[in-house]
Amino acid sequence: MAPVGVGVIGCGYWGPKLIRNFYELATAQVRMVAELQPERRGQLERQFPGVQTTATHDDVLADPAIEAVVIATPVRTHYTLAKQALEGGKHVLVEKPLAASMAEAAELVALSEERNLCLLVGHTFEYNPAVEELRRLVQSETLGKIHYIDTARLNLGLFQKDINVMWDLAPHDISILLYLLNMDPLTVSARGNGCVRPSIYDVVYLELCFPGNITAHVHVSWLEPCKVRRVTVVGDRKMAVYNDVAAEEKIKIYDKGVSLPATPGVPGEFQMSYRYGDIVSPRVVWQEPLRVECSHFVDCIRTARRARSDGRSGWRVVRILERAEQSLTHGGLRIGVADGYADLPAALGGGSGNGHVPQPHLAPRGSQ
Repeated sequence: MAPVGVGVIGCGYWGPKLIRNFYELATAQVRMVAELQPERRGQLERQFPGVQTTATHDDVLADPAIEAVVIATPVRTHYTLAKQALEGGKHVLVEKPLAASMAEAAELVALSEERNLCLLVGHTFEYNPAVEELRRLVQSETLGKIHYIDTARLNLGLFQKDINVMWDLAPHDISILLYLLNMDPLTVSARGNGCVRPSIYDVVYLELCFPGNITAHVHVSWLEPCKVRRVTVVGDRKMAVYNDVAAEEKIKIYDKGVSLPATPGVPGEFQMSYRYGDIVSPRVVWQEPLRVECSHFVDCIRTARRARSDGRSGWRVVRILERAEQSLTHGGLRIGVADGYADLPAALGGGSGNGHVPQPHLAPRGSQ
């Protein structure tokens, strides 16, 4: 079977990583890369012999030998480029977030499904073996009933000029939460601050409330002295911590917990039972998540399978981000996420692709 012809648009920070992975896949052939900066094009030609470069994305979209287009450009361009590629009959991998609004994301999903094309969103952590193991621990109830999840994605920079830190970093953590819990939140609220540039939030705290009284907190910042990539899952049986920056033992399971006494104590006496057990680090067979993602994209094209992080998954993340943005501008109000519709077809107006989005319900913080 011939390799899938791949074209890449954008070669800034993330683009070269995507090019390298597709270049090294036996099932893919990187045919062309579009990049505005001539010095970057020259570097690519030296690093990846045989790959043609161009200054315009139109050349990538017009090449009939290119079956799949990879978009690694600023968020504001995702919708336009992905739409052009899908309309040209090409499969699309677009970096997170899928688009800058629910309406744009919904239109891309509708277009890909109407034309039977693969639309994969770069939620890379869904392809991370450590996150897969964490999901297994949650879904198998090894940790028991989940009380809450806390995530932190912090570092100094990289500041973006057209989006805030929530749209830049939180898509990773939101996609992880949806993947771990396999459900959508009921509400979301967000508070933040623009410390360096008042017009752009550089630190944001999100709260997501899921069914079953599960709460998740997401902290993202461009203004931290230390790089932190951590997910803590607290269950009523055990607790687990995933530390992505750890060289080894990326997941640790703590046999710790607290419970009420089996029999009532003396009236007025406060008694709790604390458990301090072993700390275990399960063996995780490591694979580069981006390599797994790229290979999965090619496989989905060849087999017509639905991608793990498909367009619908990307739309769900954008929906939460858009609601959270509304919460930011309303002083941290808790905002309903679903608002009476549970899935994407309802948001699409029965699959029409018109991008209609209902207005969010604003609920005061603390309401149920």
